[in-house]
Amino acid sequence: MAETLKIVIPMAGWGTRMRPHTWSKPKPLVSVAGKTSLEHLLDMFETLPDPENTEYVFILGPYLGELQIPPFIEEHYPNLKAHFVVQHEMKGQSHALSLAREYLRGPMIVCFSDTLMETDFSFLANETSDGVAWVMPVPDPRRFGVAELNPEGWVTRFIEKPQSIDNNLVVVGCYYFKSAETLLAAIDEQMERGIMLKGEYFLTDTITLMIEHEAKVRVNQISTWLDTGTIEATLDTNKTLLEGLKVKKLEGSNLQTFRLANVNIIEPSFIHPSAEISNSTIGPHASIGENCKIENCQIAESILEADCEIKDAALSRSLIGRRAKVKGRGDGHVMQLNIGDASSASL
Repeated sequence: MAETLKIVIPMAGWGTRMRPHTWSKPKPLVSVAGKTSLEHLLDMFETLPDPENTEYVFILGPYLGELQIPPFIEEHYPNLKAHFVVQHEMKGQSHALSLAREYLRGPMIVCFSDTLMETDFSFLANETSDGVAWVMPVPDPRRFGVAELNPEGWVTRFIEKPQSIDNNLVVVGCYYFKSAETLLAAIDEQMERGIMLKGEYFLTDTITLMIEHEAKVRVNQISTWLDTGTIEATLDTNKTLLEGLKVKKLEGSNLQTFRLANVNIIEPSFIHPSAEISNSTIGPHASIGENCKIENCQIAESILEADCEIKDAALSRSLIGRRAKVKGRGDGHVMQLNIGDASSASL
């Protein structure tokens, strides 16, 4: 791929389905399986055909996004060629992309920030179609958008929330475009014609316009698609990642120290090496962040973000934000909690 590939990651939404965690940080910085979801997303692009010839464009929401994402990228990915654009008005996906037009030339990928998937991007080195939409078959596609194909396998249109389950090729939120200029021209037409739904311009409508102008768009089918858009979905994704799909445990975790502190670790689980744990059972499917302090607890199928303090509590299917403190009754009664950053709960 001779031209620089642009990877555009829209993340300007308010993250309302991830409250209360998104009151204090943007959704991509919520932890899952030992990393932020943004780090897992960036890991997906390790298979790009020419990673050194790549630039990233992050489309941020105002306030939390614009304040926290750029320093996070600078700290954790200092060599990443990154640009940042702020979407102050929530007018949809296509509107967000139009705001980044100064950075968009040649081939590009659009991947939404709450979509994690198993794929190999190396095929893009020889891709000749005008566009590619990643899809996955699901048993019931009616709450998603699907790609409609003609007999030759080309996309004819996208259908949002189809009434039938006959076509189950759900679009997962990742797209490749051979020409950013062609995409932007279709966005301009879409906005001029007012093609929107509930006050927002959707990217699938943009691509349908491209197809009407004879663009050739195909699908790339995957078998694993993980979602971090809701609390329940994030906990499910945490479980899947811990089972070995993508997560790599941090080196240096001293299991012998935990054993001496009367800690039973049930795999698969992630424990940051800096965590302090005693008289507790951790796992299965527990993710324990850095500098957490856990005493007399049972933690299963849960995410504890950095600097939590949990004592005398039995937690399952819980998401505990950074610097949160939980004091249980110590009676072994299992609780399901959803507590935001810097909160305190005594139960």
